[in-house]
Amino acid sequence: MSNDDVEVVEAELVDDVRLPAIAKGRAPAVPVPERDPDAWLPPEAEEDVQAGIPASTERAYGGDMRRFAEWCATVGRRAMPAAPQTVTAYMSYLKRTPREKTGRPYGPRSMGRIIASIRASHRAAGLKPPDTMGARKVVRGYQAELALAEDSAAQPKKASPADRVVLRAALGELDRERIAGKRDAALMLLGHAIASRGSELVPLDWPARFTELPDGGLRVRVYRIKRKRWQDVDVPLDPDAELCAVRAVRALVEALAVEYQGDGRPYAGPLFMRIDQHGYVGVDMTRRGERIGDPSGRMTAEAASDVVDRSVGRTGLAGNWSSHSLRRGFVKSARRAKADIIDIGRHGGWDDRSKALIGYIDEEDSQGERNPLSVIGRAETGDAVRGGDEA
Repeated sequence: MSNDDVEVVEAELVDDVRLPAIAKGRAPAVPVPERDPDAWLPPEAEEDVQAGIPASTERAYGGDMRRFAEWCATVGRRAMPAAPQTVTAYMSYLKRTPREKTGRPYGPRSMGRIIASIRASHRAAGLKPPDTMGARKVVRGYQAELALAEDSAAQPKKASPADRVVLRAALGELDRERIAGKRDAALMLLGHAIASRGSELVPLDWPARFTELPDGGLRVRVYRIKRKRWQDVDVPLDPDAELCAVRAVRALVEALAVEYQGDGRPYAGPLFMRIDQHGYVGVDMTRRGERIGDPSGRMTAEAASDVVDRSVGRTGLAGNWSSHSLRRGFVKSARRAKADIIDIGRHGGWDDRSKALIGYIDEEDSQGERNPLSVIGRAETGDAVRGGDEA
């Protein structure tokens, strides 16, 4: 996962996060001001705070601070405690400097995250965070420049919706006789059916999180990451067997029992397992001689996004495809079928007042036959026809 994909977390929510970069001598040592004698946490409380911070956020913040400290060293500025002018100058530098990886400067969203990283690191070190008003003005001005230039970097990078039309095309590119094809089909169809994020999809275990329904469907118990709550989502058999998430999941489970577990017992374990290019399931992964990844062989959320991107990419359809495309695609499919907004939100675990859901629906409803102008045109045409008949 790139740093650009990590959601910005307000610094105030991670006051005690133990970010690694600055604490390891990357920046000049500075005396810590005298602190409130009660301003400390016992080890177990620190662990509780750390558990509330997503690992992806901590990695991104640590990388942000390491790069900030390196820049400060090159220009002769102090990284901690940083002066407000230092943070402002760093934002100005970032908007003008192409990154080696992309050939483009950071976007406004990433720069906002970097500001949050700097503030969080100061709090973690017991220092007062610098005033970042000037830095944020740089970011807002940069965003306005990009927007006027119609640069895509001015807008948040959104996943393209993988609705049933997109899924049908992607499934047509899979070899569903092979276990990797069965897995990829089940991942995409189930992700769409329960409107899940990748981080909600890959933790699912079979049969622990699944219950058979009387009509042949499945009830899936999924943990909604953003709302921090469990939800039971019913997935019925689909009339279209090719797009049926229930059938796809069962086909995958049967294959795992034979090709992976292989002892005659019904399969039990992670539903979505990593599979190498030779079709071996749950193989060990190493980096520089060290084992990485889940020891159980479970896929990561990033790997789930790779499956969607690779599968849809084979179709030639343009877009930004990731595991989140399945969640957005569910909304598009449901609205096309004229499902009620409240029903869509509750099925997908959105709050009834979710701005994210309303944003997805507004985008769908403003296109095609739901475009207000199209509705007005049809209504007026109908009035004219009725008026003619009456005449």
